[in-house]
Amino acid sequence: MQAAAPFQLVRATEADIPFIMETERLEEYDRLVGRWDEARHAAALNDGRHAYFVAHASDKRLGFAIVRDWASPEGAAMIKRVAVRQPGKGIGRALLAALADLVFEQTSVYRLWLGVFPENLRARRAYEACGFSAEGVARGSAYFGGEHRDELVMSLLRPEWVARKQGGRRG
Repeated sequence: MQAAAPFQLVRATEADIPFIMETERLEEYDRLVGRWDEARHAAALNDGRHAYFVAHASDKRLGFAIVRDWASPEGAAMIKRVAVRQPGKGIGRALLAALADLVFEQTSVYRLWLGVFPENLRARRAYEACGFSAEGVARGSAYFGGEHRDELVMSLLRPEWVARKQGGRRG
């Protein structure tokens, strides 16, 4: 079994919004992750539908994640956004694995899903390493950067997550 993540994943507060916005604005993230303004983040953070998390290691923040439909009565939650300050170092994968654990341990969610742009191979590899499976392409489902773009839909179901945990495998 892999060692625990080198950080703590904690619920974000409004004080974290500047960090989240700064992280979203890193190079290349505008076309891969997306970005919201402060008002939209504040509204989502307080709407009861979204759950924000920040990865903290010692005295610094490493990245963040947003889950839509946290504790959904329908049993399906969506990972809206995951971004780290230093991509390519495995932090995003560890954050995603820790986030999946949080969702399945703290809610009754059955299906955790996300959409990824098909050309974002780094993200897709991270999702697959954490147990997410590709379901298909939702054509033109994302309005992003002023254009409609396709998204590859990927998901992790509770029984798959349980099997991975029991098998000792983790992102």
